[in-house]
Amino acid sequence: MAAHCLKVPFVKRLSALACCALFLASCSSKTPKSVVTPLPPVAKQPLPGASQQDQEPVRGVWLATVSRLDWPPVNSINASSAESRNRQQQKALTDKLDELKSLGVNTVFFQVKPDGTALWPSRILPWSDMLTGKTGQDPGYDPLQFMLDEAHKRGIKVHAWFNPYRVSVNLKPGTEAELNRTLSLHPASVFVLHRDWVRTSGDRYVLDPGIPEVRDWITSIVAEVVARYPVDGVQFDDYFYTESPGAKLNDSETFRKYGQGFASKADWRRNNTEQLIEQVSRAIKQLKPEVEFGVSPAGVWRNRSFDPAGSDTRGAAAYDESYADTRCWVQKGLLDYIAPQLYWPFSRSAARYDVLANWWANVVKPTNTRLYIGIALYKVGEPSKKEPDWMIDGGVPELKKQLDLNEANPHINGTILFRESYLHQPQTQKAVSYLRSRWAQQ
Repeated sequence: MAAHCLKVPFVKRLSALACCALFLASCSSKTPKSVVTPLPPVAKQPLPGASQQDQEPVRGVWLATVSRLDWPPVNSINASSAESRNRQQQKALTDKLDELKSLGVNTVFFQVKPDGTALWPSRILPWSDMLTGKTGQDPGYDPLQFMLDEAHKRGIKVHAWFNPYRVSVNLKPGTEAELNRTLSLHPASVFVLHRDWVRTSGDRYVLDPGIPEVRDWITSIVAEVVARYPVDGVQFDDYFYTESPGAKLNDSETFRKYGQGFASKADWRRNNTEQLIEQVSRAIKQLKPEVEFGVSPAGVWRNRSFDPAGSDTRGAAAYDESYADTRCWVQKGLLDYIAPQLYWPFSRSAARYDVLANWWANVVKPTNTRLYIGIALYKVGEPSKKEPDWMIDGGVPELKKQLDLNEANPHINGTILFRESYLHQPQTQKAVSYLRSRWAQQ
């Protein structure tokens, strides 16, 4: 039976914390209505002077800070002084932006909330340990403001990239001890302030998406950034319900408390995810309508074998595995853009690049949602028995086919590379030279 885009009521409520973050009228936690008044239809019309036709296609890259994957430099943590550390970190970032500018990249998706910590001076989250090696330690500068200043100076847009539910990347005793040590800080970690919100899933600490206060809390964090910083966009990644076979999220008690009226836990979970997307969309549009809101989900919504509306694929599906009805969000107009991760070559029969790119183009076609395609720079030049195309001639022919398709389809509005560090790997250099010859001229 085909899945349908369910009509769900918007939860007209934010916690007192969210109210503070939005810098709006004071409110009581007992007040049942949100201070974010529901807007007219959520579907966004193109803003004056920024129609889909007028917008330059996105030539983007993800810049990850979780586990210091792309930035900040790992060795900066051991610098002899805070001044030396910050100089290293800031120079590394400006060097990256110079390189991106030379490549023709016009948008950076900068991970500002890699887990339950922040890369800006937040009133809600403690400082990220990625910056100093210690959760809650003030690095002595504002990395988000620095990124915005330097990127905008170079004509590059910045989308603040949030991982909504992750609290930590592992369950190690040392990680728990560090989270517990934040209790004396202002703000402390959500791990100690709201331990009842925290679960284990996928071998990490995560927040339970079924708890309304959790969704309010996440909305307040996004609102804090949008209210305080000149970001060009906000993006959520694909970590909604992030289970693995041996590490399921135990939300049975939450389902008993909040799941009345749903035919299944799966439907309830999808509703929880959609409520978060809708709350965040409304909050952003009330604060700054010009700020784009998007999601980068797993590339497969549903497989046609499960749903006639799905794609002709056999991959892990966001609808069934992450409980994210991404197609529905596009149809309802909850997003300014969607950036599915299509990390396969044309020859991968289980999830062909062209099949998925064209499927998504047809999904956005009748809507005002823009489509940016995430492609797998991290696979370029890597040996693979299942995907040998990434090795042929340095991956250039495969990359060219994917970019050609993206540029030829009028409903695809850009490409995003995953991820920044792979621009500097020896195996990608032929592809990077090709990208420069193609993008830097546009």
